[in-house]
Amino acid sequence: MFRLRCGFRQQLVYIILNSVLYSSWLLGIFPFKYERKRKRLHRSKWLILYGISLSFSLLVLMLKQTGESQRNGVKLDVFQRNFVLHQISLLLGIFGVLTICAMYLRTFWRSRNLEGIYNELMLLEVKHFGSDAVECPTFDGYVIKKGFLIVAGLTSTWILHFGMPDQTLSIANLLVISLVKLGTFLLAIHFHLGAAFIYRFVWLINRELLILVSSLRNNHRVSTSRVRLLLRLYGKLVDLYGRLTDCYDYQTALMMIVFLAANIIVCFYMIVYRISLSKMSLFVMLIMFPLALINNFLDFWLTIAICDLVEGTGGKTTMILKLFNDIEIMDEELERSISEFALYCSHRRLKFLHCGLFHVNREMGFEMLVTSVLYLLFLVQFDFMNL
Repeated sequence: MFRLRCGFRQQLVYIILNSVLYSSWLLGIFPFKYERKRKRLHRSKWLILYGISLSFSLLVLMLKQTGESQRNGVKLDVFQRNFVLHQISLLLGIFGVLTICAMYLRTFWRSRNLEGIYNELMLLEVKHFGSDAVECPTFDGYVIKKGFLIVAGLTSTWILHFGMPDQTLSIANLLVISLVKLGTFLLAIHFHLGAAFIYRFVWLINRELLILVSSLRNNHRVSTSRVRLLLRLYGKLVDLYGRLTDCYDYQTALMMIVFLAANIIVCFYMIVYRISLSKMSLFVMLIMFPLALINNFLDFWLTIAICDLVEGTGGKTTMILKLFNDIEIMDEELERSISEFALYCSHRRLKFLHCGLFHVNREMGFEMLVTSVLYLLFLVQFDFMNL
């Protein structure tokens, strides 16, 4: 499905994309078969059944082990010292489990829609955007960062286990938690990679429009049919991004809430350990908690960045089309096509409401980060006497 290209960075991107694909198949969260002859994905009911069975079996095993630990009276010192932190951690755990269930169920439920979206993206890649001669460094960089964060997220789970004082979690349950966490990360990255491919296609359209502007300035002839083709491709990408967002809007919103809540809890953990217990080791203070905090923050911000990147690249299309106004002599048919393109961009933007409530961009990301800091301050003030 993905083609190997020359260069170390391109080879690394190829490895990451294929690792995500095959890991998703093994964990049953990508319920599609690939038909090599037709170069299409086909939705498989058996893969859906396998994915539901495996995913919820792992979830049940994780909850069973957690319940046994609770019945045996296993409780961390930090929870014995701070009742509020224990209750908040319990609520976050329940919300996390409900989030995982919702992500799995909604993804399987919308698998028919996803089949059509993925096939159209693959068709666009093969027919129009599959040139190996053109590289998109931003796309490659995003894929590499996302792959690194998945590995770092799983690694931090094991580091937290072995570095946390009074940790009684078994290795078997830790492995189950890691698999559940990996499945959740992969479900989220499916949307991010879809958005990244759409960004890459729009970036290629902008690149070609700039080439057309340069040709006109050098008094070279520009094909009107080519401009109309770019308009049709752009319109299809706007439609695909809207459909993709509609399929993943609830999953994306829930994941962002979980990441922000986890960062608040990790910071509160550090405060309780340092002030209340006064036994935080140098390893815990400088490595363990900051590693989890930084990883969660970067993963959250990459979610914001890719959506903002798609939106910003769509805005650049409008700016590039304005460059055609500086061309004094232009064919009437070509001028009409450019005007239609500009009119379409002004009415249909690569900007969509998630869950019908908010846009995912940098402004919203900063607002959510500020809100999380305020919630941490409120939490410290509320439980100040118990610190």
